[in-house]
Amino acid sequence: MTFKDHFSAQADAYARFRPQYPDEMFAWLATRTPGRRLAWDSATGNGQAASGLRAHFRAVVGTDASPRQIARAAATAGVRYAVCRSEAAALRDGVADLVFVGQAVHWLDLPAFYEEVGRVTRPGGLLAVCGYGLLRIDPALDAIVRVFYHDTVGPYWPPERRIIERGYRDLPFPFATIGAPRFRMRRRWRLEELLGYLGSWSAVARYRAARRSDPLPALGRALASVWADPTTVREVEWPLHLLVGRVAGSRADGREG
Repeated sequence: MTFKDHFSAQADAYARFRPQYPDEMFAWLATRTPGRRLAWDSATGNGQAASGLRAHFRAVVGTDASPRQIARAAATAGVRYAVCRSEAAALRDGVADLVFVGQAVHWLDLPAFYEEVGRVTRPGGLLAVCGYGLLRIDPALDAIVRVFYHDTVGPYWPPERRIIERGYRDLPFPFATIGAPRFRMRRRWRLEELLGYLGSWSAVARYRAARRSDPLPALGRALASVWADPTTVREVEWPLHLLVGRVAGSRADGREG
């Protein structure tokens, strides 16, 4: 399967504006792994999840098929990065306590990836698949973002995007599922930062390439009409979809569910 590189073109914006996953999610996952020696952050992008996982695991390996994304990853003690596909990881057999995939599993060759997860994971280890859809601010701003998402750049989303729009509900997942709490990401942003994030969408890059124009200025004017003072800081949140499964063996300890 050919690597579908949707993000290298906007790697700088991705690194600057993508939100961070909540620490409480990583803490919850760490309490359910067979150990805390190593976490693999698959399709790490520029390492947002890898740096967060490091607070809970002795070592973290972040891998991505995009050299440009890896080049933008912030150096963190205890985190090692490698350029490779998730379906062929640069990891030894049976070393990972946790495999984490943030906002990326829908791009992978799932049968090959799941086979690789089984190879690199310790008995009783976990696979955690996390994703998020549209952000939320307030009803008026959310409505403008929805129109931009569905109508303006909607035709430029790859078909795999529908998987995450459905919250991974119909994602093939051949592992013993563990019930997870509801988590959410939060940021406090000015209008400029929100536009920077929206500009990191792969559909925006496709729109620009196809139409040789930028949809962000018109979006910025629409948002500014509601935002008013562009220096005003507003809370932005993303509800997370978290799918967790125990990969091999079984160390059920009464904490699942």
